[in-house]
Amino acid sequence: MLLTTIDLPVTAALEQVPYRSASLHLDGEPLTELLLELDETGQSAPSTPAAQVAAPMPPELADAVTRWVELLDTPEDIRPLAGRIETEILYRLLRSSLGPVLRQWSLADSTATRVREVARWIRARFTEPLGIDEIAAVAHMSPAGLHRHFKAATGMSPLRYQKHLRLQEARRRLLASDASAAQIAQAVGYVSPTQFNREYRAAYGLPPVQDAARLRARLTPTVPTGP
Repeated sequence: MLLTTIDLPVTAALEQVPYRSASLHLDGEPLTELLLELDETGQSAPSTPAAQVAAPMPPELADAVTRWVELLDTPEDIRPLAGRIETEILYRLLRSSLGPVLRQWSLADSTATRVREVARWIRARFTEPLGIDEIAAVAHMSPAGLHRHFKAATGMSPLRYQKHLRLQEARRRLLASDASAAQIAQAVGYVSPTQFNREYRAAYGLPPVQDAARLRARLTPTVPTGP
């Protein structure tokens, strides 16, 4: 299972295909209510947990998730049962190795929550020129403190996270549109096409146009030829 609290890239190696997966959006309010019911809001947790944490799924949690997904086979049961099973899933998650991370992310004014809010703020403005002092003011932290906590959660600095968002969006546009690399660079916030090309190649291994061609070739089905 994978818990992700900030929008970050995920790379997965599949040991078996085809495969099945389920995704559940965790709502902070029922999670906090459950913590209050269990009287666990004061338990210790890492000050800035990683924004992505993977762990084996315990059998009892796998059972709850399976029952949750199987409600799709009986739509009439979704309304009365889905919420109850989701509460069980939250409970099982809190009892799993992901519990300490979930507790910290559920606190309203924790460092982890402020890092998450800053990440959302950057994502909404990633095409704009941003400075570390401006971002730190949003987080109500010092620039040094923000850098330390943000990197602990995401593995990168706030400005590097912004650059990652720009390059990710540029790659998507290169694949999905007919715009030139220079036009796309400008659209995602780059002033210098040269800098865009350099940073894109460092991130993806090829210049923008060549990388887009490679991706299209991978996504284009091969038509058999011959008699």
